[in-house]
Amino acid sequence: MGFIKEFKDFAVKGNVIDLAVGVIIGAAFGKIVTSLVNDIIMPPIGLITGGLDFTKLKFVLKKAVLDDTGKIIEEAVSINYGNFVNIITEFLIIAFCVFFIVKAFNSLKNKAEDPKNTEAPTPPDIALLTDIRDLLKGTSEKEDDKTSVSED
Repeated sequence: MGFIKEFKDFAVKGNVIDLAVGVIIGAAFGKIVTSLVNDIIMPPIGLITGGLDFTKLKFVLKKAVLDDTGKIIEEAVSINYGNFVNIITEFLIIAFCVFFIVKAFNSLKNKAEDPKNTEAPTPPDIALLTDIRDLLKGTSEKEDDKTSVSED
């Protein structure tokens, strides 16, 4: 029974839910970046390189075997380096975006941790006690002045 309770406590904690939300958002962000790379960035690069489609770039190690009708009997063996170029581009864009998000987060975090911003207002009961102390100090100083005057 202890294991189930421990798992329940773990699963219900906010950190697990935050992690799940992060994974879901990350997956959606990955799809956006994939579309950005494949649909927006790579076509102009392909145009610059003479209409080259990076996803179709490959080294053929063994050509496909076809029968007399043109039907593929045995698939070709190839190294698809064009797809790898696309994946590298996607990774660099994601890394760049995450870098800026972390940089912005750290900037906000540093502002929040700034010693100027960390001074909390004095609670009312402490302020009242401080005022009473100061009043008592003032009264005792006046009494000291009276005793010193009467002694002269």
